[in-house]
Amino acid sequence: MTELVSILDGNTFLVSDRRGDIEPSLDFPTGLFAFDTRFLSTWLLLLDGERLQPLSIDDAESYRTRYFLVPGEPSHFLDTKVSIIRSRAIGDSFDEELTVLNHSGKEMTFTVRLEIAADFADLFEIKDTQSKHGDHAITIENGALRLTYRREAFHRETVVRSSAPAAVDKMGMTFSIRIGPHGEWTTRLEISTVIYGARGEDVRNRLPMAGSRSTAAIQAEHAKLVANAPKLGCDCEPLADAYRRSLEDLAALRYESIALGVRLMAAGLPWFMTLFGRDSIITSLQVLPFLPEIIPPTLKMLAGLQGHRIDDFRDEEPGKILHELRYGETAGFEEQPHSPYYGAADATPLFVILLDEYERWTGDSQLVKQLEYPVRAALTWIDTYGDLLGTGYLWYRTRNSRNGLENQCWKDSWDAICYSDGQLPGFPRATCEMQGYAYDAKLRGARLARLFWNDPQYADQLEREAAELKERFNRDFWLPDKEYYALALDGDGTPVDALSSNMGHLLWSGIVDESRAARVAEHLLGPRLFSGWGVRTLADNQGRYNPIGYHVGTVWPFDNSIIAWGLWKYGFRQEAGQICESMLGASRYFGGRLPEAFAGYERDLTEFPVQYPTACSPQAWSAGTPLLLLRVMLGLEPKGEHLIIDPYVPPGMGRLELLDIPGRWGRVDALGRSRRDDDG
Repeated sequence: MTELVSILDGNTFLVSDRRGDIEPSLDFPTGLFAFDTRFLSTWLLLLDGERLQPLSIDDAESYRTRYFLVPGEPSHFLDTKVSIIRSRAIGDSFDEELTVLNHSGKEMTFTVRLEIAADFADLFEIKDTQSKHGDHAITIENGALRLTYRREAFHRETVVRSSAPAAVDKMGMTFSIRIGPHGEWTTRLEISTVIYGARGEDVRNRLPMAGSRSTAAIQAEHAKLVANAPKLGCDCEPLADAYRRSLEDLAALRYESIALGVRLMAAGLPWFMTLFGRDSIITSLQVLPFLPEIIPPTLKMLAGLQGHRIDDFRDEEPGKILHELRYGETAGFEEQPHSPYYGAADATPLFVILLDEYERWTGDSQLVKQLEYPVRAALTWIDTYGDLLGTGYLWYRTRNSRNGLENQCWKDSWDAICYSDGQLPGFPRATCEMQGYAYDAKLRGARLARLFWNDPQYADQLEREAAELKERFNRDFWLPDKEYYALALDGDGTPVDALSSNMGHLLWSGIVDESRAARVAEHLLGPRLFSGWGVRTLADNQGRYNPIGYHVGTVWPFDNSIIAWGLWKYGFRQEAGQICESMLGASRYFGGRLPEAFAGYERDLTEFPVQYPTACSPQAWSAGTPLLLLRVMLGLEPKGEHLIIDPYVPPGMGRLELLDIPGRWGRVDALGRSRRDDDG
């Protein structure tokens, strides 16, 4: 696969090759995108009819980059008399400055050509190539190239302008230039995207931050977020790099929602640049001790879009928290159900968990009171629509037989839930980690009811239900002959007996019997699941195992961060530290930016983590992983009005200091130091 370069500001992003060029691709979404639509599908630079070759790329910042290019083949680079610099940035518009440098001692003439096209493809149309139903138009007005797409009320436009005179045609722009000895020529190109609304204007113009996304403003916003986060001091260079990179990526992934005009976190570039219930909640849990101020908008948005009716197409049910919200053409014309789509059975209990965890850290009782109704509705959904078979478990089965998600847990690919021999169970399915989430949600809901809603009777009921669920779960999901928890139950109540990473989420939820926790920890860190770089999604002795299978053998950083948190909660500090060390070790090979997933090959086999070919990067819950690992290593846990700090830093990591941690107790410091390697 061609190595790609991306820049982004929220859910506006551009993906190009290493020359800065954009060509339509069937396997990866190259182009300029905003709110799920591709506004540039072709953007090719030619010098005297030749494509250019990259020398170097300066992409240290997420929202801008610079390409250094020359014409010709590599064998002729030493003789070149001309070079080109493409400097670009993204924000309110996509701007590119082209500079052609004449390195010779005589005047030279060149023809600079930009091939330009916009297919206005919906992101789902790129995943599954479809023909467009609307009308394309190309016009030239006052030296600007205007590309338009209309389908009834769906109206999108791309406008390209140049600061230098150009011959503009419907396929692009041509510049005939003359450069003196050792001189240069420059033009600035501005590419504006327009998302028309019912009033005939860009709907984004009504948002609070409209017109404020200049390069300087973006830089200042990123700097502010980093400045507000705790300051890390450590002897471990990979940790320092990963922490800095994570904060920068989290800042870059924030976007302004058209629906409510609040700042939300996009899930991941390129496929998931929008609000996801599960991803947003887990990312919020990861970053809560570091950036608590970004949590309330997510909670309020999810509550505002909570399900309130039965809608088979959208998998919507009263009380259910959304899975995914899209703004593109296929959602608008109901060719896809994402307006929003509710096909996730785990986001609803996770919503309750996040609100409680947020209050524990911040003391924000007002938000708890404000969201009382949505939380009660979520807890009711768990016991009604969520319990499809009336067995006291949380099940899923899509209502949408045309294009609904089959698997509605975090491992939502078609083959992710399997028996140990590789066979697939029928529906409905009840995965193990969802029962843990439901258990935790009931206990946390009980706390909120007792402390903030003045409803001790409801609190008692929830605690009683949680205790019954824990007892029932440990009876039905435990596999005595294998000594681990089943991945799921099938519709007949038969255990789906694959050995998977989901057990680590059970530790995090607290549903695991104390007598079985040690055996679970042994499996998680054992040779079948643990690759040396992290816990695999599926053990390597299972029938469907594939080290590059999306959910059946890869290593997911976010998954490992939750597992480490769960191990820590049950007192397995050394095992949690082992996962922290492996994740941070892997981050070195990704420039400090942990991807969505990487291959599950043994560490002894590769000496470096193998890239997963289509992994999202940056991805929000991967960016949140180093932050949660820091919390685990420092043993940070809110207890009433106090913050408990109980560090266990893995051997060899040295000093670890996190200063100015925000919370209900003010801003505090946490200090830790790893034991010497020979301390045992």
